Amino acid sequence: MQATKINNIMINKKGFLNIASQIASPNFDSRPESTVINMVVIHNISLPPNQFGGNGILQLFTNTLNPNEHPYYAEIHTRKVSAHFLIRRDGEIIQFVSCLERAWHAGISSWQGHQRCNDFSIGIELEGSDFEAFEPKQYLALIGLVKQLKKTYPIEHIVGHSDIAPGRKTDPGPYFDWSQLETVKI
Repeated sequence: MQATKINNIMINKKGFLNIASQIASPNFDSRPESTVINMVVIHNISLPPNQFGGNGILQLFTNTLNPNEHPYYAEIHTRKVSAHFLIRRDGEIIQFVSCLERAWHAGISSWQGHQRCNDFSIGIELEGSDFEAFEPKQYLALIGLVKQLKKTYPIEHIVGHSDIAPGRKTDPGPYFDWSQLETVKI
């Protein structure tokens, strides 16, 4: 991602990031009334598993995944999931759901005694896996995005999926470099 794009990131009043490609997911609903968006949840995803660059993630989040295209797709093609954002290996940001809506990314989850983290969080998927390092361009895009989210919403927590669903989820995984987010820590 180019530095000029990072400096021009903005989230509008409808909850959309100005530099993100928009691909609408049907997998969202309204947040509970008076919800305060105060958490960012970082995930990793690759479809097929451990392969990058295809359309599997986009198809999963838009309910168009072909179960015959890959054996793993046959297992997951009926899942109704999404995230607010996906950051590709090259740093491209794709937005699937407005930040003002509840994306279905965290599943059964809790943080500091609060259940249903989807209610109050923004989900960011990094194209990657638990078995490989993330790309510098992904960190650059993530830092810019998180900085803007903090300017727009009262973000108090930046956590991994594994933090809010321990034992059930492992992402963003052991190769995620948390120190990259030091400039945007709460």
